[in-house]
Amino acid sequence: MTFSLVARCERSDEFGVVVSSSSVCVTSRCAWVRSRAGAVASQNVTDPDLGILGLELLARGLPASRVIELLRAAGDHPEYRQLAAVDCHGGTAFYSGQHTLGTHAARRGRNCVAAGNLLADNGVPGAMVEAFESGKELDFPERLLRALEAGEAAGGEAGDVRSAGLRVAAGVSWPTVDLRVDWHDKPISELRRIWSVYAPQMPDYITRASNPAAAPSYGVPGDP
Repeated sequence: MTFSLVARCERSDEFGVVVSSSSVCVTSRCAWVRSRAGAVASQNVTDPDLGILGLELLARGLPASRVIELLRAAGDHPEYRQLAAVDCHGGTAFYSGQHTLGTHAARRGRNCVAAGNLLADNGVPGAMVEAFESGKELDFPERLLRALEAGEAAGGEAGDVRSAGLRVAAGVSWPTVDLRVDWHDKPISELRRIWSVYAPQMPDYITRASNPAAAPSYGVPGDP
């Protein structure tokens, strides 16, 4: 019920996940990122604990291939899980259990891996990887969004998607991008719209955390 891409930016050392699904609130369960560690997607019949554990293992410096092996062994019912990971060096790995739903596929690329289940076409992950790899001159979140849009254009999920999200970790302990569309008729288009609002403001919010005196005020008492 999901298609996603996990990735690392070679230029900025950011990590990210972009994801969409017919299920409500997909990002909260499936997308996991941590600065200086990596990113994990835990999907299909989802176990969010595997995403949390995956980040812990990546933070210890384990390669993505080993992390996926350990996640398969650690969780109950691995035959129902679909996993993907990228590590701090850009290494990637994925796993699709024997009970992964419907048409499912995965594709590895340079510093990225895409995976999906209940797909309209098994070429969806490949289209996502190609879009990500072709946008090297773009900012990292934009590359991720274009990958998601390419997956949708290639057929996306077999049914209508209802939720989508974008998470990015960039040098601080909290995600610098954490945008979610939890229930919408066109969630990927809505995610694009929300990103267009947030993108120009994002640097100021990061500055507020690191150097409040230098950050602009929006003139609203109690503004976060």
